[in-house]
Amino acid sequence: MTNRIREVNVLKTNKIYNIDCLVGIDEMLKQGLQADLIVTDPPYLIRSTKAGGKSDLARSIQPMNDELENGNLTRGIEEVHLKAMWDVMKVPNIYIWCNGAQIPQYIEFFVNQRKCKMDIIVWHKTNATPLFCNKYLSDKEYCLYFRRGAYCQPKTYHSATTVYELPINAKDKRLYGHPTVKPLPIIRNLVENSSKPGYLVLDPFMGSGTTAVACIETGRKFIGFEINKTYWEASRERLASVYKEN
Repeated sequence: MTNRIREVNVLKTNKIYNIDCLVGIDEMLKQGLQADLIVTDPPYLIRSTKAGGKSDLARSIQPMNDELENGNLTRGIEEVHLKAMWDVMKVPNIYIWCNGAQIPQYIEFFVNQRKCKMDIIVWHKTNATPLFCNKYLSDKEYCLYFRRGAYCQPKTYHSATTVYELPINAKDKRLYGHPTVKPLPIIRNLVENSSKPGYLVLDPFMGSGTTAVACIETGRKFIGFEINKTYWEASRERLASVYKEN
């Protein structure tokens, strides 16, 4: 970890760093860098979804099961992460993806303790596949938006929606090697609604780099942290491709 810290003594915008987000945010604060907006998809608090076999379904969810077995998606995040994100924002302005089990934790921290306003955004997965016969379909994910005195100005009726009906993109998962890739159109809309061109957007759990791509496409600056080296390398390759196209 010492070498990783030394590598980021001077943080630069429009880069993703392969370090723990707590280390990265601490460096930002030391350098006087604060985010205008946070858009992030931290680990979920979930249990393994056992679905063995050689079917297409079983193969399609194997990457997620591997992550669950390794504990990378099951642990959720702790209050220390929430406090760090709170401290690094100029004003409270954060989108945070979660599942139903995490909603009470985030409401307690941002609404009950810190008096933020809140919106719940839903991604309805139009092609979700049933995994079990004794459970409801896992066809939605939540994104909670907390703000207090922050910029939020959707430009159109459509961009102000709180429900997105989009399919799971298996191609994105395959290309970027991440089991929980969020649709770029959603992330891009969130970035545009709650920041202005030139603003600094932070993603402490950058994953496959979707937030960074949204920032590049909309003229925002970004800083990202991703502790998983495999995801970090994939995100760097993805950004290189985006810059080449632009």
